[in-house]
Amino acid sequence: MNGKPVAVITGASRGIGRSVAVALAGEGYDIAAIARSVDSEGMEILGPEVEKKGAQFFPIGLDVACAKCHGEVVSDILERYGRIDFLVNNAGVAPLQKNDLLEMTEESYDRVLNINLKGPIFLAQKIAREMIWMKDQISPYRPVIVFITSVSAVLSSVNRAEYCVSKAGLSMASTIFADRLSKEGILVCEVRPGIIKTDMTLKVKDKYNKMINEGFVPQSRWGLPDDIGKAVASVARGDWDFSTGMVFEISGGLNIHKL
Repeated sequence: MNGKPVAVITGASRGIGRSVAVALAGEGYDIAAIARSVDSEGMEILGPEVEKKGAQFFPIGLDVACAKCHGEVVSDILERYGRIDFLVNNAGVAPLQKNDLLEMTEESYDRVLNINLKGPIFLAQKIAREMIWMKDQISPYRPVIVFITSVSAVLSSVNRAEYCVSKAGLSMASTIFADRLSKEGILVCEVRPGIIKTDMTLKVKDKYNKMINEGFVPQSRWGLPDDIGKAVASVARGDWDFSTGMVFEISGGLNIHKL
């Protein structure tokens, strides 16, 4: 069995996922990095970044929406390391086209919900079962599950309703998993990013630049993937071990309700 703790990160090849993987490698975790393709440029860049931190890097190709594929992937990780200590459910997509709510298609809804909500829920279910078993096999053992959601869980965008619904659902999933797994000694929390500079937001950077310049974000800047990585690293260090079910909003103050 591997002596070091092991972190599994979905959507690890770029953006928030990549920063989280590097941050957890820096906290002493070996990294099982999940992306749709192990051959992507992002995964090729991530590997050396993780190894530079002294961590092992295990790239895994998986469409997270394929719930029936999760078992094989989890088995592969356990065969290699003998343990899973930390799951970061980060993988997510935006709609391929931004349509008004009244024009939203069933195909777009199904695609976004399958990747952003169904996949993370069933992957968390699978790994939580393994974590419960591993509690009696590994000492010390601090199992953690983190759901990366979005301020879109609580802020309406009528031209990407399926994305908002998926993130709202994922936020509730985090709460339910925290409730169910608290008695199992598994910490569960939600990290809720605001406007983060990633490939997903690049397409609408002019819109967000204008909003930020006009004061929409109280701290007056874009969020960076490293801001999220630092938050997850804080959870990994044990800084929040008495805070299961917590929502950590990393949004530059979008959570402030002003009159």
